[in-house]
Amino acid sequence: MSYPAHLRYTKEHEWISLDGTTATIGITDYAQRELGDIVFVEVDTIGKSLEAGAVFGTVEAVKTVSDLFLPVSGTINELNPALSGAPELVNSDPYGEGWMIKMTVNDPAEVAALLDAAGYESLVG
Repeated sequence: MSYPAHLRYTKEHEWISLDGTTATIGITDYAQRELGDIVFVEVDTIGKSLEAGAVFGTVEAVKTVSDLFLPVSGTINELNPALSGAPELVNSDPYGEGWMIKMTVNDPAEVAALLDAAGYESLVG
């Protein structure tokens, strides 16, 4: 499995990439493999300001539905528009075309406190 070194990770299996105060968030390669074939991504929190750890949406796979947890506090700006017609992008390219949301981060230092690639890899084995 792949865990890009430039990303930060949560224990709940989300990844985050920060550019200034704009973050892109998705689920990890490990998470998408555990879930199986993704059939739907729902995010009804666009425009909302949420705290770190809050549920920002759900991802539905063939056999299960799983909550998506926000890695850091901030405002959700955008859902990846490609996922409405091709949710399987989360499976095929979880760190690229399969990203889920973009958000404005309240405190970029929160991102630095998340797991690095080595820390996440040791978490999932």
